[in-house]
Amino acid sequence: MGPVTTDTPSGTPPKGTRPASSGSGRTTTGALLLDAARRNMRQYGMLIALALIVVLFQIWTDGVLLKPNNVTNLVLQNSYILVLAIGMMIVIIAGHIDLSVGSLAAFVSAACAVMMVEHKMPWVLALVLGLLIGAVAGAWQGFWIAYVGIPSFIVTLAGMLLFRGATQIFLGSRSLGPFPEGFQKISTGYLPEVGPSTNYHNLTLLLGLALLAFALFQEVRDRRRQQTYDLEVLPRNLFLIKCVALAAAVAAFTLTLASYRGVPVVLLLLAALLLGFGFVMRNAVVGRHVYALGGNQAAAKLSGVKDRRVTFLVFVTMGVLAALAGIVYAARLNAGVPQAGVNFELEAIAAAFIGGASMSGGVGTVFGAIIGGLVLGVLNNGMSLVGIGTDYQQVIKGLVLLAAVGFDVWNKRRVGA
Repeated sequence: MGPVTTDTPSGTPPKGTRPASSGSGRTTTGALLLDAARRNMRQYGMLIALALIVVLFQIWTDGVLLKPNNVTNLVLQNSYILVLAIGMMIVIIAGHIDLSVGSLAAFVSAACAVMMVEHKMPWVLALVLGLLIGAVAGAWQGFWIAYVGIPSFIVTLAGMLLFRGATQIFLGSRSLGPFPEGFQKISTGYLPEVGPSTNYHNLTLLLGLALLAFALFQEVRDRRRQQTYDLEVLPRNLFLIKCVALAAAVAAFTLTLASYRGVPVVLLLLAALLLGFGFVMRNAVVGRHVYALGGNQAAAKLSGVKDRRVTFLVFVTMGVLAALAGIVYAARLNAGVPQAGVNFELEAIAAAFIGGASMSGGVGTVFGAIIGGLVLGVLNNGMSLVGIGTDYQQVIKGLVLLAAVGFDVWNKRRVGA
């Protein structure tokens, strides 16, 4: 018997290499870019869709969509939905759903209104108590889901009815307002103007420059880290295209805000939530446990994940974010109203699924939730600007949601095949 060799079979490339393209002897740059684009379709698909929707409505509205005042209005109008979408994405990643967030947001806004208007409580204290109410409500629901074992759909459906009824008890048919100026600025305030007088908001330009530097630094650092561990990375040309597109988007957004009134306070709040929860879900142990729990609960438990504790914490977090969304909404209206929060849960769920969440759990990103919320926000704003009625708007948003989930299912089958 001849000696055993370790050579690969004829015609089979060694492990870790790519097959050569026929006739050329090596894979072309175009083929590499196409292959990378296919492999990253899920990650960048909705980002590209958002860009296309923006371009469409920018043309359709004769340039009104991206005017500085309308861009700022987009941020303010959708801020509370984006806050809810972040929490809903985490809940869905964990393999659950929360139908109570709209009613809980309404309840917290009503409670804050009663505290500030009827009991003359300082707005900072009312804000803190409102967030505590959200945490307690989330803990209440998390207990029944995590430790008793009742499905989240049933528990949060009961919570939706409970909190909506409590809101009606607090307010009846009346609206309570106005609120102190400091509380209003949570949703309607802007960063102050500093420095010499120019045509732009100086502090916004500085923040935009810092954001651009940070984003590019993160991209380069992540690429080097992946290369260190021999992980697959984007081809150099595609990576450069990505960095240029990122820089252009940040610069355009910064200049747009700086040419109006600067950065809204609520945008800073959203940025803090995005960075904080993005870091936790990507790097912290508890974030990885959430992904593991949603991907395969039985395997996660065998691996040592404390599934009950993680589930409990997920719903406490969702309760706090729902309370924050209710506070932002009340600050924008400058009143607590009994109709607050209607259909907020549906908007948040739609934003999460459009942003890449999976019905089976274990898939999704916080940044994806923001993208999904912006897709819905741009659709709402753009269709209103061109005069499309609310009835047709609902139809179009329903089709967009169906298309996003259908794309997710198709992409899974394609990757599996």
